[in-house]
Amino acid sequence: MSRVMEEMRYKSMQEGIKEGRKEMVVRMLQTGKLTVGEIAEYSGLEVEEVEELAGVQKV
Repeated sequence: MSRVMEEMRYKSMQEGIKEGRKEMVVRMLQTGKLTVGEIAEYSGLEVEEVEELAGVQKV
């Protein structure tokens, strides 16, 4: 496979992983049992990203 194709494949895979993490964070937020900081630590996302997802959940 060409280098460009490999890079595109890798980027796509990383985006899929991050999207899966976001879905997991939404489920964690819905339980209401963890703080934003704990969720960020467990998920590997930044606190700001978790806060953004928490804001989306409140709408």
